[in-house]
Amino acid sequence: MVNYIDAVDAPLKNTGAIRLYSADDFAGMRKAGLLTARCLDELAAIVKPGVTTSTIDRFVFEFGMDHGALPATLNYRGYKYSVCTSINHVVCHGMPDDKPLKEGDIVNIDVTYVLDGWHGDSSRMYPVGQIKRAAERLLEVTYECLMRGIEAVRPGARTGAIGQAIQTYAEAERCSVVRDFCGHGVGRLFHDTPNILHYGRADEGPELREGMIFTIEPMINLGKPHVKVLSDGWTAVTRDRSLSAQYEHAVGVTATGCEIFTLSPAGLDRPGLPPLKR
Repeated sequence: MVNYIDAVDAPLKNTGAIRLYSADDFAGMRKAGLLTARCLDELAAIVKPGVTTSTIDRFVFEFGMDHGALPATLNYRGYKYSVCTSINHVVCHGMPDDKPLKEGDIVNIDVTYVLDGWHGDSSRMYPVGQIKRAAERLLEVTYECLMRGIEAVRPGARTGAIGQAIQTYAEAERCSVVRDFCGHGVGRLFHDTPNILHYGRADEGPELREGMIFTIEPMINLGKPHVKVLSDGWTAVTRDRSLSAQYEHAVGVTATGCEIFTLSPAGLDRPGLPPLKR
């Protein structure tokens, strides 16, 4: 049985209940989400061949400090970095290092800032220089998966509608959906209830209610969906070494649909690719 609770009455830990946030809470998420989106916008000019992911990590830390925010990943469960940088066949949780990015790479940059207690969580794919058409197509499919998942969000629908929209489109495009990771509740907590699966059926999962806040963050592979986590305990890669991509937004359920908290103010939600008209 799913329990829903007003966020103001909930303890600051994951209890398994789904928090319903207020209009003031949505305002806090807007500010945190905007800061994260602004950082991701700035990175569009930084990501290029020869740049190291440790340079990106340093920029994300300093950008947060300059704006009164902390990177949520820094020292989270032993993670030592301010950002996750996942390159090519790395599905998620790639750790920054001093290896330069190469022409033709694709990299997911996942940023979460904590601003006034609110978590702005978002990620985008960045092409490094000129990329192959197969990689470009994967980015296009993955972004479309994210937006179709978001379009399924409305009060009365179930979380499975999000997963069904994503899975149906990805598989029609001959790509696969990673099952090992999912979206999650977010707000005052970095990771909260409910889990948002990126596959499934529309009649499955908890009912969406006004005031819920969570991430949608599909990971889409050109090959098979299977992944493995490396010995560092964090880095997840495709088992068949196929390319993987991910886009992520934090959203809140409204009376009529949803609000995206992490939209790019500069229209750069798909860096290096032309903006979509929807």
